[in-house]
Amino acid sequence: MTGTEGVERLRRWRLLLGGAAGELTALGEDDRRRDAALTGLYGGGAPGDAPEGGGKRGAGLGGSSPVLHRWLGDVRQYFPSSVVQVMQRDAVERLGLRQLLLEPELLSSVEPDVSLVGTLVSLSRAIPARTRETARAVVRKVVEEIERRLADRLVAAVHGAVDRSRRTRRPRLADVDWSATIRANLRHYQPEQRTVVVQDLIGHSRRSRTASLRDVVLLVDQSGSMAESVVYSAVLGASLASIRSIDTKLVVFDTEVVDLTEELKDPVDLLFSTQLGGGTDINRAVAYGQSLVRRPTDTVMVLISDLYEGGVARELQRRVRELVQSGVTVVVLLALSDSGTPAYDHELAARLSELGAPSFACTPDKFPDLLATALRKEDVAGWAEREGMAVGR
Repeated sequence: MTGTEGVERLRRWRLLLGGAAGELTALGEDDRRRDAALTGLYGGGAPGDAPEGGGKRGAGLGGSSPVLHRWLGDVRQYFPSSVVQVMQRDAVERLGLRQLLLEPELLSSVEPDVSLVGTLVSLSRAIPARTRETARAVVRKVVEEIERRLADRLVAAVHGAVDRSRRTRRPRLADVDWSATIRANLRHYQPEQRTVVVQDLIGHSRRSRTASLRDVVLLVDQSGSMAESVVYSAVLGASLASIRSIDTKLVVFDTEVVDLTEELKDPVDLLFSTQLGGGTDINRAVAYGQSLVRRPTDTVMVLISDLYEGGVARELQRRVRELVQSGVTVVVLLALSDSGTPAYDHELAARLSELGAPSFACTPDKFPDLLATALRKEDVAGWAEREGMAVGR
């Protein structure tokens, strides 16, 4: 190990241990600010104080707005964005700072992320009038970032899946699939002329302007543990609603069921219409979703839930069996988020998978491909396995 590597290792240990490390190594000005920010969140006392006793950092961020403003500023200046989001999340959860997040000046200095949106949505009914617009601006910033990342991919994947499901041998010239047409007419190849005589045109029928080709029903669990999934579902649902060849329904539920399809035009309004927290009655939600099915073989139903059922699990399984047997493509997403492996009811997930409703967690980036697979009525469980997702385990 070189002398430089040794100094860097000591520096990292000093930042990890805080003031309890004593004179392990001297810190420069920037590192002192980093240390103060870490101590403010994970050490005893107000920001800048050394942690007390035992060498371990513990919660101790001061509660006044000016102190918190300075702390947020230092965190954003001295740590990368991904670390900022983790520290903000810890400050909210560990130190009970939810009320401070309702102050407009504080909100405007926070680094927005999906977790913060979940917090704001869960507090939406308690947000005072003076903070409401700031809260909506924070939520909209995150929503727009998700849209930039995923909306185009989702629309392209769905268009491709739906258009290719409506093959025709009498397409308009603009709708001819020339690769498929050439393959279909190779038997008519004329060696003398060195050309293919086209007898059959292969293409895709143009989408109807009056009727959708597929129905998509999103049933979204809004219990507190599903906050990130609710955020992504709202944004992706709004993108789906913009596709004319898809008729999209979005329903949220806890112990009650609320149809938010009319709010799909604006995902921010949709999110503030949800009510995160409370119990869960999945059977009741699936019963409502079942009532929305008009054309079973042209319907994809996506249940987004950790499957901790507060209702009647046996009735839920019966309904899922009926839906699958009628021709509905049913998919259960145990989470729609980037937060790693979720907690869920493994036994119920396995039973639903056995009934033909594959159950697995999915990241938002994979959702477009997942939905395209379901719309094409291909093997969703097989797709999930190939993508490394544990199905019904």
